[in-house]
Order: sequence, then structure tokens, then C-alpha cells
Amino acid sequence: MNAAIDERTRQRETLLASVERIKPVLEAGGAESETLRTLPADAVAALRDEGLFALKVPAVLGGTEADPVTQMHVYEAVARIDPAAGWTCFIGCGAMVMTAYLSDACIERMWAGGRIPTAAAVVMPGRATREAGGYRIDGRWSWGSGINHAEWVGVHVLVENDGAPPDSLLAMLPAAHVEILDNWHVAGLKGTGSYDFAIRDRFVPESHAFDLRAMRPLRGGPSFRLGIPGLIANEFGGFAAGVGRRALDEITQQALLKSRGYAGKATLADRPTFHCWLGEADFRLRAARTLLFDAYEQAWQRLCAGVSIGAAEQIELRAIVAHMVRVATQVASEAYRYGGGGAARLDNMLQRCARDLEVASVHLFASDAIFEQHGRSLLGATDLNPMV
Repeated sequence: MNAAIDERTRQRETLLASVERIKPVLEAGGAESETLRTLPADAVAALRDEGLFALKVPAVLGGTEADPVTQMHVYEAVARIDPAAGWTCFIGCGAMVMTAYLSDACIERMWAGGRIPTAAAVVMPGRATREAGGYRIDGRWSWGSGINHAEWVGVHVLVENDGAPPDSLLAMLPAAHVEILDNWHVAGLKGTGSYDFAIRDRFVPESHAFDLRAMRPLRGGPSFRLGIPGLIANEFGGFAAGVGRRALDEITQQALLKSRGYAGKATLADRPTFHCWLGEADFRLRAARTLLFDAYEQAWQRLCAGVSIGAAEQIELRAIVAHMVRVATQVASEAYRYGGGGAARLDNMLQRCARDLEVASVHLFASDAIFEQHGRSLLGATDLNPMV
């Protein structure tokens, strides 16, 4: 066990050193991504070259196969440097987790270029029809984050099943088969390139799809038995922890020079009300983060012991992530208000942290609906749905 812990620590330190190494590139790309509405090519290349899109790729395929807690440390670190880079990083990792479940034939095709490919994926379902040997897909999806630099795209589709409940599948297609729709004009997460995209009457072989309800891994270790949503939700938690902390970093630094009001020259850092808020906001972030990381550590230990993660546990993990997003969003919004008029400028990081978290908070994986499911679970309900 100690050897396993030491290996996790070494892997975590190596990955965080990689993040630190590309920090200048990510920082430089932050403002540019807002204009481009997608992450700049050099920032994407830096993340890819350091292996930071491969955290959820099975080791047998050349990936890192990091445990869920280590993943969150990385997402947090990248998002603290630049929110758009953090979002793009975790989306790329989440899309590539599908490589644990796809057939050898699909993997061989994806790896034809001789290296780990990049991918984007969406969880909201579209529709597909069954044909001999596979499926015919025609539809449109939203929130295709990172799709501009993806080589493969994973889409969730529902397939009619002769009057029975539809099959729920994840289908993987080459990005060349996808039409990107230039409509990412938004209030926050501007630099993530989360465009809508369409797939027009494309055939996908059966070998390029798998059953999302069963989630049977064909390769890889304990992480891939976590299931959805737990397998994906940790990404949002790490992101929120990083952006929330960056907002607190920013207002702490700006408070030393920022004065407010007409009377005197006292800075924000001289005001007792700010002292009180800063101390309390720090504890709110730390408490939510501790709950998040501890919950995933416990889940990881259970998986390593061969214990499955049921619906109630999945709901709890997702609710804890939603709580982390909520707390970080509140802290960033409050920090923005303390920043005064200067915080509204587009070159001020406070407004970007606040905007990006506000938009992140409306995503499915941050939805308040999951708290209802957690409450019902506490009351003993058994008809639970982790994906509301």
C-alpha cells in the first residue's frame, strides 16, 4: 500500500511540475482565448505535449491513468492559471476516458497517427437509428468544448429499441465528420470554444460505440469502474476549486492598492469588513475543497478494494461537486464586487473568474437538481437518478 501511495505522490508531483512548466504559455493565452473564443494553438499544444489531455487514458494505451484525486489537483492547478485552459484541459481528459470502453478496432483507428489523439465529447443525448453493422447519426449538439482542436468527437445517442427503453450509447467519430457551428458568443467561458456542432447522416460502425449504462471497461484499472457521473464530475470540481482560488488570489493582491469611496486614502486591505469577508471566504473555499477531495479519495479507496460505487454514492459525489461550484461562484462574485469599478475592465482577472464560474454553474454537472436526489437518498429513497 505504501508503494502505491508513493507512486501516486510521484505521479502527482510530476504532473503538477508539468503544469508549472507551461504556466507562461497558459498565462499568455488567456486574453487571446477571449478574443478567439477558443484556446490558442500554442496553449493547446503545451497541454497536449505535457500529457495533460491524457490523465484519463488507460496506461496500456500510453496514458497517465491518474487517480481521480490526482486529476483534480491538475485541473485545479491549470484553472488557477487560466480558467479557459483549465476547462479545455478537463474536457479533453473527459473525452478520452472513453478509450477505456471502446473496442480494440476503434482504438487502433484512433491511434493511427502514432500518438495519443485529442478528443471532445458531450453528455447530452442526441438520436441515432440502428443499421446493419452500426448506427446512423443525424443531429445537433451543444457545448462542444475544445472541438476546434479535437481529432475525434464522442457523442451520446439514444437508439430506439423495438418499444423497449432506448439504448444509451457513446459513439466516437473522426472530427472531420462533424460540422462546427460558429455560435459560441457567450458571457463567460468565452475562451473554451464550446461551439454547437452537427453530424449530418453519418454511419458509425458498431465497433465505435459502447453502452453507457453498462460502462464495462475493456482496459485500465479501478478508476474506470467509477461510472458516470462520478467519473466525469470530478473535472468540474477541480476546475471550480482552481478558479475560485484564483479569484481570491486576485482580490487579495488588488486590495493592497485598491481604495474605495471618497474619504481618505485607506486601501481595501485596511478595511475591517474586508478582513472579515476574506477570512470567511477563504474558509468557505477550503471547506468545500476538502469535502470534494476527501469524498473522491474515499471513493478511490473503495474502488481499489473492489467495492462498487452505487447510485447513492454517485449522487453524493456529484452533489459535492455542485456544492464546490456553488461556493466558488459565490466567492468569485463577491471578490468581483470588492474589486470596484476597475474589476469590470476586460483586462482584470476578477471579472473573468466571476463570469466563467457563473457560466460553469449552469452546466448539467453543477445543477441544483442533484441536491434533491441527495436529499431523497438521505430519506431512504431507492429510485434514485444520478443523471438528473
